[in-house]
This record gives sequence, C-alpha cells and structure tokens, in this order.
Amino acid sequence: MTAPVTTDLPKTGLPPGKMPELRVMPSPSDANVYGDVFGGWIMAQVDLAGSLPATRRANGRVATIAVNSFLFKHPVFIGDLLSFYADIVKVGNTSITVNVEVYAERNRLQADIVKVTEATLTYVATGEDRKPRQLPPLESLLSTR
Repeated sequence: MTAPVTTDLPKTGLPPGKMPELRVMPSPSDANVYGDVFGGWIMAQVDLAGSLPATRRANGRVATIAVNSFLFKHPVFIGDLLSFYADIVKVGNTSITVNVEVYAERNRLQADIVKVTEATLTYVATGEDRKPRQLPPLESLLSTR
C-alpha cells in the first residue's frame, strides 16, 4: 500500500526560471496585534502583482473585474520576504486572466520558503474613457520591441 500524496506540504524553493513581478516585506502596520499580516493587505499586493503582466499585455490601462479564486495556504508574518509570481492563463477580446502565486521566505539564513497564497484574477483593458476596449493583437506588441 502506498502513502497518500498530499499537496499541503510547504514548498521548498522559489519557482525555478521565473522572475517575481513583485517582492515586498510586510511591516508592523500591515499586521494584527499577533503579528499575522492582514489578508486584505495580501489581497491588495496580489492585485498589484497580477495587474503588471495584464497591463503589459493590454499595452495600457486595465481594471480588476473579478477575483476568480483566492486561497490563503499559510499565514504571513512580519519580516517575511514575499515574492509574487504572475502568469497570464487566458486572454479574451477585452479581458486577461492572471494566476498569481505568493511565496514567503522565512528565516532567510535558513532558506525556509513556503507557498502562502494563490489566486486567479481577471482584468479588463480600458480606454481613456475607462470603458472596455479590445486588446491589441499580440503580434503588434512583439513587433514594437
């Protein structure tokens, strides 16, 4: 008989070959009296991290229209160094869906790394009038670089 596979075990490293969209360390004002960082603060940082690839793909302004899923896997503490990784998982006519994973580096001298949050958010490209607009073709974005 084999042991069941569990997916709740902490990660032991940052995602290989990927660069974080955002890195930040929460301060005491971001936490409750017990030293646990507020979930709302983490959600705001996730929204910022997810908006970065969405803004690049939209080649301009985006607005968050949905938080499709959000899971707090482990608590975040004052002094944790958080790394936010964001990947576009779906592109529509005006919308971009982004998956965000958050890792906490605890006790950086001992390299204790834990995946603390994962979320999926949807953004919509907006024009100057703040109304939805078509995304530019991917080819047009690649040819300008």
